[in-house]
Amino acid sequence: MAHLSLGILISGRGSNMAALIEACTDPAYPARVAVVIANVADAPGLDKARAAGIDTVVVDHKAYDSRDAFEAALDSALKAARVDLVCLAGFMRLLNADFVKRWRDRIVNIHPSLLPAYKGLDTHARVLEDGVRVTGCTVHFVRPEMDHGPIVIQAAVPVLPDDTVGRLAARVLHQEHRVFVEAVRLIASGRVRVSGDKVLIEGSAPETAVLVNPQIA
Repeated sequence: MAHLSLGILISGRGSNMAALIEACTDPAYPARVAVVIANVADAPGLDKARAAGIDTVVVDHKAYDSRDAFEAALDSALKAARVDLVCLAGFMRLLNADFVKRWRDRIVNIHPSLLPAYKGLDTHARVLEDGVRVTGCTVHFVRPEMDHGPIVIQAAVPVLPDDTVGRLAARVLHQEHRVFVEAVRLIASGRVRVSGDKVLIEGSAPETAVLVNPQIA
């Protein structure tokens, strides 16, 4: 079976990266990790990737005079590893429109909210401040605008009365690991097609259960 070649971009601990690496150990999973690239030389996720026998590359954005130069190096590293799909897994750099266009429909991101709500940083704190009852996470194809693009999959997570930022983040992160692995599986299986601003998934069954928070008596 042919496997889709993944390039995972990280900036920190790489927990979503680790979930993808673990999924790829299953021979039936239709993707393999070709390279993990970090823009931070001491990103903890690099050690996890190396321990799993994955090739790693550091492309430190601070070493380049411009974003264009940094992204040219990033592009070269991905192409050298023969990457088919780029996975942004906690990669904390905005990418220029030219880079995104070169990888159009071949680059996906995981974001800890139900997009298009709560784009950007500090999502969980903002959710709690606003008294939102349901939050979640989203895997989407990347477009030049921040946290924007055709949505592949989402998971809804209830916000509990005693939630702190840490508690809520941990529950959302658990779902991030699940949906990122599933999104890549669907893409690698050839079941995903981008049509305009939407994703069409062949043979998918929509979830019909309704989440109401708080529960209705």
